[in-house]
Amino acid sequence: MIVLGFDTSTGHCAAALVKDGKILAEKREEMKRGQAERLMVLLEEILASQSVTWGDLDAIGVGVGPGNFTGIRICVSAARGLALGLGVPAIGVNRFDIINSYDLNGLPCVVAPQNKVYVQRDGGHPEHMALEEAEQLGQPLVFEPEDVNQAIAIAQIASKRVGSDQPRPAPLYIKAADAAPARDAPPKIIA
Repeated sequence: MIVLGFDTSTGHCAAALVKDGKILAEKREEMKRGQAERLMVLLEEILASQSVTWGDLDAIGVGVGPGNFTGIRICVSAARGLALGLGVPAIGVNRFDIINSYDLNGLPCVVAPQNKVYVQRDGGHPEHMALEEAEQLGQPLVFEPEDVNQAIAIAQIASKRVGSDQPRPAPLYIKAADAAPARDAPPKIIA
């Protein structure tokens, strides 16, 4: 079974190709902007490096967050479009699943802006809170290991879920977007 996993939920564009759970190819590029332009090119490069075609894929794994609002939308929409076009399942994997895949003991946490974190207690609904508040929950905080390619874990987790009933990937938003409406007057529509 060949699964392509990818993620743009934070300041990176990452992809991995796994066959029967073993890594065939992987790449992660740090970038604050430009993931939408880079993602499909990166996926093509990963596939070409192993002489794998889109038609060879059995499933798509995608990072659904939490993370950057726009980055999550980029990768989830790409995964859903690819899955529809290829006729394969798209399987969403959240960052708490990734942290839990490392078998570390503690409370899974994802760094959030402004000295806050996203926390998932006992597999429950994720929460957004101050880092100091999370540190007082009585468990060690466990974060993603630094400098890892999350797409590897996404592809491996997705490959284990193929064949089970999975919902369509959807962004995992824990808090409202920080975006505000534009202050400029909207353009005049000429009929």
